Amino acid sequence: MYYIGLDVHKKTISYCVKDASGQVHQEGQIGATRWELDGWMKTLPQPWTVAMEATIFTGWIYDHLLPHAQQVKVAHPLMLRAIAAAKKKNDRIDAGKIADCLRCDFLPECHMASTSIRERRRTLRYRHLLVRQMVQMKNRISGLLMETGVSHNKQRLHKVKYFRELLATNEEVNESIRPLLRVSRDTIVRLRKTEYALVSSLQRDPLLAERIKRLRTVPGIGPITALTWALEMGDVSRSPSIREAISYYGLCGDEKSSADKVTRTPLSKQRNKHIQRVLVEAAKLAPRQDYQLALVYETEKQKENANRATLAVAGKMVAYLLAVDRRERDLVPFEDPRSAAAQKPRPPGEKQ
Repeated sequence: MYYIGLDVHKKTISYCVKDASGQVHQEGQIGATRWELDGWMKTLPQPWTVAMEATIFTGWIYDHLLPHAQQVKVAHPLMLRAIAAAKKKNDRIDAGKIADCLRCDFLPECHMASTSIRERRRTLRYRHLLVRQMVQMKNRISGLLMETGVSHNKQRLHKVKYFRELLATNEEVNESIRPLLRVSRDTIVRLRKTEYALVSSLQRDPLLAERIKRLRTVPGIGPITALTWALEMGDVSRSPSIREAISYYGLCGDEKSSADKVTRTPLSKQRNKHIQRVLVEAAKLAPRQDYQLALVYETEKQKENANRATLAVAGKMVAYLLAVDRRERDLVPFEDPRSAAAQKPRPPGEKQ
């Protein structure tokens, strides 16, 4: 078996080919194109396995090499401390060290989702970009009105009817900002339509439709949260336990222990930020929809504070989502004892 380390960049790929004993057979640099990769693979000794660091360019290289290699592995960038801490560092040395980590089975491998999941995940993350741009345009409209001293209702500003009335009847709106306001409004409408089309296409996707429908039976889970969970999680077997899932999604802090002293830090920055954001937002609304989650929130709020209570609710929702995903069955909601007591028939003559 031959072991290959790749140091991937935007325009070039440095490579190092070693055998099981660590002897270098080939090393050099090729262009980061499919054509040059095809020519390079014809020169490699057989069989071979390859590893590379996770970057923005890793996905297409991984897909292109996978049919030809015995194995393709992707390394976690934060875990490759040996490369970052080296005194002498260049592309050739980096490729050699990745090859050594692969050869000695020391490579800190990270999960690589399937091509179909990564393609749909790209669409969902693009939808998030559109939402951010919509928010920026709404803030720009509000800023233009405040800069020119125009009185307006902040709660109704972005309603279509109110916005038209504002331009038509409010004499305070300066002529210099009217074209800017119209362009901003048209941009928001266009972005909203595109965002709706992207979400609708993902919800109707045969690969996701049934899974999304099951996930939405969990209290507080809407279409965006369900899509984010399905696409960022990928295969549910990746999380063997609830605690590991909570850690991966950044719903707990780091733990640093020394002797008898244990220190808990704020929320970890090593997390999947996309699903962390939607879970925290969903956890703020879920206690209004489910009695058990409301109980969790109130119990934790009495012990600590509202933020910690929200994280506790988010952790409970992770447990529900994992259960639904693993069993491939809808969640059976708990019955609210307060509503059950209200619906219980009263004996004749009993006062209400």
